Amino acid sequence: MSPSLSAKLDRIATRYAAKPAVSAMSLAIEQPSTGFTWRYGDTGRPYFVASITKLYTTAMIMQLRDEEALTLDTRVADLLGEDTMRGLNTHGGHDHGTAITVRELLAQTSGIPDYFEQQHPDGTTFLDDMLRADDAWTLDDLLERARRLPSGFAPSTPGKAQYCDTNYQLLGRVIEVVGTGSYHHAIRNRIIEPFGLRDTWLFTPHTLDRYGEVATIRHGRAPMHIPKSIASFPPDGAVVSTAGDQLRFLRAFIGGELFPAKYLAEMTARWNPVFSRFDPIEYGTGIMRFRLPRWQSPFTSVPTMIGHSGAFGSVLFHIPERDLYIAGTVNQMRPRRLPYPLLLRLVAQLR
Repeated sequence: MSPSLSAKLDRIATRYAAKPAVSAMSLAIEQPSTGFTWRYGDTGRPYFVASITKLYTTAMIMQLRDEEALTLDTRVADLLGEDTMRGLNTHGGHDHGTAITVRELLAQTSGIPDYFEQQHPDGTTFLDDMLRADDAWTLDDLLERARRLPSGFAPSTPGKAQYCDTNYQLLGRVIEVVGTGSYHHAIRNRIIEPFGLRDTWLFTPHTLDRYGEVATIRHGRAPMHIPKSIASFPPDGAVVSTAGDQLRFLRAFIGGELFPAKYLAEMTARWNPVFSRFDPIEYGTGIMRFRLPRWQSPFTSVPTMIGHSGAFGSVLFHIPERDLYIAGTVNQMRPRRLPYPLLLRLVAQLR
């Protein structure tokens, strides 16, 4: 790929970075087969990757699977206790909580309510509460919130899935119980240090004073100050990283360095929509897919992307058919779709 391509990508990114909604945008692209690399913005500035954290949780679960500490069909209640799981999915007059498996948590097919964005009877959500006031939450707090919400389907109902942060909170506890240590200890020793991710760390109650080191998140025009809340989301949304470190992590995830490569074929064999039938976001087993149907992009064929995105405007995707890896952030919660038009414009230039 030529220097003119880099200049073209620069122009696209510069126009996008000028949008009022965009905050401290940084991007990185690599194409290993050609050696092409491109960077934009302050790629040394760390940012909150939000739900991309779920890929780190998935990787550690797959490591524990490889170590035969669990299987994907292990009941979560066998690991965390039946009291923990009881009442987390009550559907059709039956409590399914104790039957839920590790696979169902990973694949978002457990039917457990989402503590983060699912509406309470009065129409409010945890997200609404978080935006009003920063506060600290424990796993027990979040599970209790989930128990007060309705379950939309029984576990593994064919064709049913719901994006659910509660699932990954539980997987984080599985990592702690089976791996005999804190989530922070596990992610540091299993991923961050072995792969030399020098600019990646987990935001915890012990690092609240580092909030100012991380790129500012905005919700519309308002900058957000929510350190206690983010520190409450270790396994589903509290990783801090840079675009370069994110690419290194994703290449290890896709390439079989983090866990056996054969697992990835199983993780990507079956997909379910997790937001709505026509939304381009789908979920496999611990991994997200962005697939834009041709009727939604009639003039340009958009390649399928696998990886994950985050609610703070972060994206981390691999495009298998073009051997591309893309990471970055616009550090904006509203609108959620903000990074995707940029992603599509950049990808259109990369063949």
